[in-house]
Amino acid sequence: MSRVGKKIINIPNGVTVSKNNNEITVKGPKGELKFLVNENLTVEIANNTIEVKRSSDEKFIRAIHGTTRAILNNMVVGVSEGYTKTLELVGIGYRFEQKGNNLLVFVGYSHPIYFIPPAEVKVTVENPNTVKVTGIDKQLVGLVAAKIRSFRKPEPYKGKGIKYSDEVILRKAGKSGKK
Repeated sequence: MSRVGKKIINIPNGVTVSKNNNEITVKGPKGELKFLVNENLTVEIANNTIEVKRSSDEKFIRAIHGTTRAILNNMVVGVSEGYTKTLELVGIGYRFEQKGNNLLVFVGYSHPIYFIPPAEVKVTVENPNTVKVTGIDKQLVGLVAAKIRSFRKPEPYKGKGIKYSDEVILRKAGKSGKK
């Protein structure tokens, strides 16, 4: 059996989980998330815990067992604590600007990039070189952060570009020149 799928999810105080057929709804202080569970899996909610069980040992069902449990756990953590990704900008003349809820990114192109985030995600500029992406949906927060990073990925020689705050850029040696 899946090691991840067997784990039981503890529901913290202030979070309610309800089940309607195959749709799981998780409500908490930060918001509400819904997820449609595959019909081959059963979700049991009792005593402030969630347990995911599978109907058989087919390869596909085993594959989605742990994934479904991980998604449900991310939903519980998201509505109670939320998720944050921090992006940093490295490079002279590169900067972030906030325009309402939207983001202006200046990364060396002839024009600034105007990024409109989804309504469920909040993008805030802490200083011209740092931006924080926050939300309750872990997948959506990661997707928005990856989209912002894709405007100018860090290059390996000087490290210029947009990088995650905890990302380590492996540097390459430049040209050695004639000796």
